[in-house]
Amino acid sequence: MDEANSRKPRLLAGGNPQIPKGSGHTPVRAYIEAMPGWKRAVGHRLNELITEAVPNLKKSVKWNSPLYGIEDQGWFLGIHCFTKYVKVAFFRGAALCPLPPGKSKQQDVRYLDIHEDHPFDEAQFTDWVKQASRLPGKSM
Repeated sequence: MDEANSRKPRLLAGGNPQIPKGSGHTPVRAYIEAMPGWKRAVGHRLNELITEAVPNLKKSVKWNSPLYGIEDQGWFLGIHCFTKYVKVAFFRGAALCPLPPGKSKQQDVRYLDIHEDHPFDEAQFTDWVKQASRLPGKSM
C-alpha cells in the first residue's frame, strides 16, 4: 500500500469523512470505516439493513456521502455524518408511510436523524428503505 492510500481520510465539518467519489461497495465501506466514534457502528448497521432489504442495490460515494439506489431508477437514500448525529436522507421521503420524522426545505425529501443515545426503530427503517427503493429516485 502506498503512502497516499495508507492515510486516514480527513474529517470535514461535523466529522463527515472525506472519501473520494467512487461506485460500489469499496468506497461505501471506506466511508463507514472512517465514520468517527459511535457513528461507525450505526453506519455498519444502516448499510447492513439497506443491503438486506433491497436486492440489486447500487452503492456509491458522491458529495462525501454514501448513496444507495437502483439502476435505471436513481438514488433513493443517502447517509451523512454531522457532529451529534447521523442523517439518513430519503430523497422521495414525502411519499413514504408513515412519513420519516425530519422535514426538509426540499418538498420530496424527509430525514431520519440518528443520535447516539436514541436507538432507531430498525423495523420501521427497513420498511422505509423498501418503500423508497420502489420509487423513482435522484439521477445516478
